[in-house]
Amino acid sequence: MSSTLEQPRASRHAVGVRLCGVTRVFAGGVHAVDAMDLAIMPGEFVALLGPSGCGKSTLLRLIAGLDRADAGRMELINASGDRAMQMAYVFQDAHLLPWRSVLCNVELPLELAGVARAERRQRALALIEQVGLRDAVQRYPAQLSGGMRMRVSLARALVTEPSLLLLDEPFAALDEITRQQLDSQLRQLWLDRGMTVIFVTHSTNEAVFLADRAVVFSARPARIVLDCALDLPAQRAQHTRTSPPFVAAMRRLYEALEAGGAS
Repeated sequence: MSSTLEQPRASRHAVGVRLCGVTRVFAGGVHAVDAMDLAIMPGEFVALLGPSGCGKSTLLRLIAGLDRADAGRMELINASGDRAMQMAYVFQDAHLLPWRSVLCNVELPLELAGVARAERRQRALALIEQVGLRDAVQRYPAQLSGGMRMRVSLARALVTEPSLLLLDEPFAALDEITRQQLDSQLRQLWLDRGMTVIFVTHSTNEAVFLADRAVVFSARPARIVLDCALDLPAQRAQHTRTSPPFVAAMRRLYEALEAGGAS
């Protein structure tokens, strides 16, 4: 019998992703992604791992519509069958506007969407509270630590209530304690909201803690070496990282990375 506790239901607005034969070739004939088939169900939290330069970030950009495939097709359909959706992307750098306060940075997507000032302020303050920055509402990016800036970036992404959240190694540059704190916050936000999350990382520890499914890619051009469920409790704490199932899952991902050509 599986030890995984009951997983959260997908939000009715959560978006699934289906890639069929997706290929992206850069100048000089470099195949970043070659005939990729991958399906992600609405409400899943999926970690993507692989060697540097294997095409993980390219794949994320293709899903986000920031780049265009040379071949193949991609579908985005939510759990209710409605194609309407909201997508958010979190980069490795927080990309905050230095002349805007924490509150004004988080409000920005709603402001650009024409949401009334009172509503966008209420929604932004609620997200700032959720990511633990209530006391920093009026500070500016230069007054924040790296971890705090990334919390602002995460709040700004979530303020639009996205159906699909894409994250490209957002915590990679942070110290280990801050990174683990943000992992815990992100995991809880996903449990609370039920959106689909696709998270690119090089860390097997981070992948196993955050996700319920991991996809390991080979060296470029990426092919899937391993696609597996992570059989762990839905609620995870720091002690989860030292449990035998967690360590076994990390070992399995590490071995897949080695088999795929990671160095």
